[in-house]
Amino acid sequence: QVQLVESGGGLVQHGGSLRLSCAASGRTFSSFHMAWFRQAPGKEREFVASIRRSGIGTYYADSVKGRFTISRDNAKKIVYLQMSSLKPEDTAVYYCAATFNEGIGRRAFEYNYWGQGTQVTVSS
Repeated sequence: QVQLVESGGGLVQHGGSLRLSCAASGRTFSSFHMAWFRQAPGKEREFVASIRRSGIGTYYADSVKGRFTISRDNAKKIVYLQMSSLKPEDTAVYYCAATFNEGIGRRAFEYNYWGQGTQVTVSS
């Protein structure tokens, strides 16, 4: 079992930066691949980025590649999403997710645990 709590969301101007954090409870954090998803109003939840349990191996949606960076600190049980050059279309609720599957995927159903989400709003 793992519980996930996101933080760091807020209102930022176009071109600005934010860093999201996801703190995990439980003793097996390093056993999980981790990911960030987002969901804008009226849209489906979409993959943003993922990172392997070892921290070696990161994957990004094309829409955020080069602007966002995912990282993790297994000792602190935290996964981060550094977001730069933010655009209004990045506005969404951002969710942290964990999977104990052997493979690492981009589809929401592949993830077993979810946080409650944190709102990111980018003004134009």
